[in-house]
Order: sequence, then structure tokens, then C-alpha cells
Amino acid sequence: MSPIASKSKYIITFLFGALLFAIPHVLFAQNKQEEARNFLDNKEYAKAALLYKELFSQQPDNKEVYQDYLMTLMGMKDYKHAADLVTQQLKRYSNNPNYLIDLGNVYKEEKKDKKANELFENALQYVNGDDLLTQQMANNFSTTGNDEWAIKVYERAIQFTQSSMQYSSALARLYNRSGDVEKAIKIIIESSQQGMPLMNGDETIETTLLEIVDKDAEKQKKAQKAIIKLVIEQPDNYYYTNLLTWIFSVQDNWDQAFIQVQALEKRSTDKGRLLMEFAANAAKKNEYEIAEKAYNIVIGYGNTHSRYKMVREALLQMQLSKIENNPSPSKVDIANLSKAYTDFLSEYPDGFGRPIINDYALLEAQYDNNMPHAIELLNKAISQKMGDKFFMGNCKLQLGDYYIITGKVWDAALMYAQVDKAFREDAMGEEARFRNAKLSYYQNDFEQAQGQLSVLKASTSELIANDALFLSVLITENVPPDSNLVPLKRFAFADLLLFQNKDVEAEALLDSIAHNFPKNPLADDILLLRSKIALKHKNYPKAIDYLKQVIEQHGKDVLADDALMQLAAIQQGFLKQKEEAQKYYEQLILDYPGSSFIRQAREQLKLLGTIN
Repeated sequence: MSPIASKSKYIITFLFGALLFAIPHVLFAQNKQEEARNFLDNKEYAKAALLYKELFSQQPDNKEVYQDYLMTLMGMKDYKHAADLVTQQLKRYSNNPNYLIDLGNVYKEEKKDKKANELFENALQYVNGDDLLTQQMANNFSTTGNDEWAIKVYERAIQFTQSSMQYSSALARLYNRSGDVEKAIKIIIESSQQGMPLMNGDETIETTLLEIVDKDAEKQKKAQKAIIKLVIEQPDNYYYTNLLTWIFSVQDNWDQAFIQVQALEKRSTDKGRLLMEFAANAAKKNEYEIAEKAYNIVIGYGNTHSRYKMVREALLQMQLSKIENNPSPSKVDIANLSKAYTDFLSEYPDGFGRPIINDYALLEAQYDNNMPHAIELLNKAISQKMGDKFFMGNCKLQLGDYYIITGKVWDAALMYAQVDKAFREDAMGEEARFRNAKLSYYQNDFEQAQGQLSVLKASTSELIANDALFLSVLITENVPPDSNLVPLKRFAFADLLLFQNKDVEAEALLDSIAHNFPKNPLADDILLLRSKIALKHKNYPKAIDYLKQVIEQHGKDVLADDALMQLAAIQQGFLKQKEEAQKYYEQLILDYPGSSFIRQAREQLKLLGTIN
């Protein structure tokens, strides 16, 4: 071996040995830090202090160790050593004002307010418009109960940046927490700049205002007063008028909101816009009666008005939504809406190239029990080729579904195949492939379905991937060793009946499976499908009961995390019970750490404000 090779081998051996020597020391330090943190969490400050003192001497640059050590000393009320610790850091990092804030907090705890305020004032002089420094200092003040100083940090930063919008959301929360509700509302409204999102991602002024006023009637009145003042000052500012409508809706005072909108409409030069926006918002909240009144005022402007066709179409869409959200819609309402669609298309034949056709076909197929007419409408839209590529794709997907319902399986497969080919690299193509897989499932060709689903489980669309995984697991878990596929076949047919809006027949078929095959592994799937039916009919207590049965009786099976996720969604979305929703999200994360819903559950907890 050459001297160079020998030397290289020696170096590598030395480095490898050094690495092996270092790893245990790193792991030892980590274990000791975890042990110290456990003592701190349990408020065993003396034990924690001994460990943190040693750790800090070894790792003075470790910010986490420093913060925890300081917290430990403060917990012990050992202010002398706490001050010494911070002073030591100040000498090492003289340009970091956060250590001035830390030292000020030590003095504040000692009731030495004058000294504390002097240090806080010194720290404030470091604010120079740098966003990272501003956020760090404001958070430091805020987390230690010094909101008034956090406010000063943001206000000084605004002087440098000349942009109040950047910190309006954080400032509003601080003002609100300190009791100055009027100022909180004022800053958040005045910095909104015509309804643009705030600087906190996708957060809007409504989101922040709602957090501030919440269900407090007094705060809602103050917000209303502030908005009305802005509306009077700027009557042509549509953003402020919409904001006023929004605050009335928060108060669930739609009648008053409608009166206000009508008054503003009279002063507006853009007739119809405000009423249509109000109607759309009311419809989203299922306030259909008041939305219809607003739409009808615009329709009353006559067919020469620029928004006449648009408002007619919007009214049809709202009336369909009303029927969809009614568990037992009136036959008269369905017939009247069907006639309204016919009248509209007679007047505007170009509607055969617009999504209004999809809505009309849905009404005919699922509510008016007129599947042949629904199929006729979609075929006419496809043959006339007036719409764009995506409209045509949607028509074919919908037509495929209706062919399944009427037993024209090959025609359905053809429609899905055409969409798959036209949108090979698009989400619509993946949707077509998933529907084809489900068609195989409905036909009891479970092997074929599994082959199609295995590809879709890696879909770029999270929704399609999850749906594919769910159906794949359903088939896998319920093909028994004895190959008795009768229960699964019946279940697939019940699933199809539910898709056809034949809920009573679906329930009866589920009953037959439960009765004739009591020990079948489909028990949890049946409960989940029953909860889906109950939810469809807005019977939330019944839906919740079925989902709880899944967790209690089948907690170790694959659908337990699905049930928890759905329970949380019902509590959060329909019942507005945030604490209950939080409980189920947390249970999902703790009990099912391998669940595909973990990320989604964490995101929802973040929205609920329970985690950072």
C-alpha cells in the first residue's frame, strides 16, 4: 500500500472513530434535555435547574436550552440567577434586543417596574422596520403578558415601513385583548384596502373581525357603528357596503341587512350589483327567501338591464340549491323550477353551452324522477358543442352517471373513456378513471375495480386518491376467505341505490345484510353508510350515533379514523361545536398516528386556534 493510501485510510478511520465517539454524547445530551423538559413541565423546578445548568454550560448557543433554563429559574422565583443568566447572554449578543426584554421581564417579576420599563424602552429603539426582528420582539412581549409593549413594537415598525396593513391583523388582536375594541375594529377596517387579503396568508378582514367580535353582541354593535361611519363617508365604496351586509349577517339580522342594502342600492350608480352580491351571500347561508327577494328586485329592472340574464341564471341556481338542501323538497317547487329552466332555455338557447344545463339535468334526474329528460338535455348539449372543453367533459361525466342509473353500463363506460382520453393529464381524467373503477365495483367486478384503484391511489388529487384508497380498502377488507361475495354485492348495490337517491331502498338492503349476515366484516361499513344517509337528511344526532358506534364497536378496524374525522367535521361544520370538534381531531391524532387524515386533522386544529 502506498504512503498516500495508508494516510487516507488512517484519516478515514480516525474520522469514523470520532463520529462513533460523538454520537453517544449527542444522544446523551438530547436525553438529558428531554429529562430536564419533563421536570420543567411537571414544575419540578429544582431538578430541572440542575440539569439545565449543566446543559447551558455545554451549549450556551442553544436557544431552546437557554429559554427553558430561564423559565425554570423564573418558576423557582430565583430572580438573581435568572438576571445573571440573561446578563451573560447580553454580553455575548449585545445587539439582540430580545435579551433586554428577557431581563426586563425578570425585573418586572421582582416588582421593579421602573427598571423593567427602562429596559423595554431600550429594546424598542432597536425596531427598524426589519420584519423578522419586529415579529420576534412583539411575540416576546406578547407571550410574557406585555401586550402594551408588543403594540408599541408594531406601531414603531409601521412608522418605518409606512404600511399599517402588514401588522393590522396582529395589532387588532392585541388591541382587542387589551380591551380597546374600538381601536381594534378601526385598524382592521381602515387597513383593508378595498377588501384585499391581509398580510397573513389568505386571512381576510372578515376572518379577523369575526375573531374579534365573535358572539359578543356589544362588540358586534361597535363594529356595525364603525362600518356604517365608513359607508356614510364613502357611499360608493362597495367594499364597505358589503362589509356592512356581512356584519348584519354575523348578527343573523338578515331583514335589517336587506333594508340597508336597498337603501344603498338607491344611491348606487351601478344598479343591481350590490343586491346580487347580497343575495349570493344570503343564499350561501341558506337564507333563500331573502335572497330571492333581492334577486327579484334586479329582475324587476327589466330584460334590457345589463344584469338581467345573469340574475335569472343566479336565481335558478339558488332555487336548485334550496331543493338540494331540503331533505323532502316539495313536488310543486320541483315542477316550478323545471318550468323556469325550460323558459330560460327557450329565451336563451346558448344556455346549452353553459353549466346551467348540468344543473337542469341534475334536477330532472335526481328530483323530478325524469331521467330520460336529463339524458336528453346532456346529449343535446354535447351534440351542439357550444361549450368549452371542460364543460363538455363535465356533461359526459354526468351523462355516464345517469347511464349507470338506467342500466346502460357500456354507454357509461364509453362516456368515462372519452373524458379519460381528452383529459389524460388532468384531474378530470383522473375523476373519469375513478368513476370507471366505481362502475366495476357496482358491477361486482371487484378484481377489475382493484386494478384501476391501485393506480388512482397515487393520484395528484388528494380527494381522488383518498376516495380510491377508501374504495380499495372496502373491497379488500370484505372479500372473505370462503369467497362468499353476497354481502359485498348487496352492499355495492345499496351504495348504488343511495347514489340514485333511493335512500329507503338502500336502508332496506343494508338491513338485510345486517340481518342475514350478522358476523360479516361489513358491519362498520354499514354503519358508516347509514351515517351518510342520516347526514344527507340533516339528521345530525342519528349520524353522530352511527359514527360513535363505529368507534366503540370497531375501534381497531380501518374505518375508525374515518368515523372520527366525520364526527369532527359534523361538530365543526354543521353544529358549530368547536370544542367537540377539537376533541375528535385530537383523539384521531393520538389514537391513530398512522391515519391518512393526520395532516388534515392538524390543519383543522390550527384553524380552530388550538395549535400553532
